[in-house]
Parts: sequence; structure tokens; C-alpha cells
Amino acid sequence: MGSQGHGQVQRWQDRWWAVGLLVLVVWVGIRLAFDGWSGWPGILVGGLVYAGFMTWYVMRRRRRDARAVGTDAARVPELERRIAKNGELPEDPAEQVAVIRLIRRWEEKLRRNRWWAFPLLALIFFGIPALWFAAGNEAAGLWGLAFGAAFLGWMVWFNRRFVRRMAGMRQRIEGVGGGLVAGPVTGSAGGAEGFAHGAR
Repeated sequence: MGSQGHGQVQRWQDRWWAVGLLVLVVWVGIRLAFDGWSGWPGILVGGLVYAGFMTWYVMRRRRRDARAVGTDAARVPELERRIAKNGELPEDPAEQVAVIRLIRRWEEKLRRNRWWAFPLLALIFFGIPALWFAAGNEAAGLWGLAFGAAFLGWMVWFNRRFVRRMAGMRQRIEGVGGGLVAGPVTGSAGGAEGFAHGAR
């Protein structure tokens, strides 16, 4: 379903079924690579459960972001892409306001979650290979260790680049709009209420 409020058509890859299918393919592919084809029924069932959960989580986050910044949930992925690429500014002033609110929302989440998110990821990506080594599966342990190190390195690089691009997009919009959304965002569409609502 496209966003009627802005006359934009939602891309197929932003739809819930595309999100679920992507998660399912990645999950099944990784598990088959490590465990082989012998356990494919259990891998497929586990993948369906995980894909269902991740699809629900992503759609829920989009709805909460949309409510917090004052736009349609279908528009959130497109705004996210513009921010991530520091791309073309929205022409609609209402969407520029939504972008600023979305950026401030993410910046607040990053500040709140920075102290625990990366240590938890490190524990997961290095703890699981340690369990494989302890179980005597050295090949899986080495692959898991290499993947964990590469993924965490990519996460650090991506996070830093994303923070720079968020700041760049916000400065461009505020410069174009002459302080379009100066000061803290207030009301039901943003501000502390929006941050707390999205953090739960």
C-alpha cells in the first residue's frame, strides 16, 4: 500500500512480506551453510519463526517511528533511505519536519543504547564461536569468529558514517528551512514522549 498523503508508491522491498522473505532466505542460507542439508526441515521451521518475529518487530518499529514524527508508516523506509544516503531533501515542508524529528529520535536512541548494544553484539558474535570451539566444532568456530569480527567491524564503520550523514541531512534541512524545527520537538509527534515511546 502506498502512502496516499504524499502521493508516493511504496517500494516492494519495503513491504512486510519482502522483509520476512529476506530474513527467511538469509537465516536458512546461513544455517544450511553451517549444518548442511540433513537438518533442513528444522532449519526451515526455525527460519519461519525467526522471520515472523523480525517482520513483526520491523513493522512495529516503523509504526512507532511514524507516530512519533508525524508521517505515514509506509513513508518511513523512504525517509530512512534519504537520511542514510544524505540524499535529496524532501520538497514537502511537512516531510522535512518529519525527517528532522526522525533524525533526532535516532540520535537519542543511539545515545541511550550506545553503552550496551555493541558489548552485547560482541558477546553474541564471539560467545557462540567459543561454544562451538568448546563442543569440538573448530570449523564452525573459526567461521563464526571470522564472521563476528567482520560484522562488528562493519557495524562500527556503518554507525559512524550514519551518524555523520544524519548530522549532514539535519544541517541541510535546517539551513534550507531557516531553523525549520529549531529546539526540542514537542507534542505527541516527537520530543521526550516520542523518544520514550520508541525506546520501549
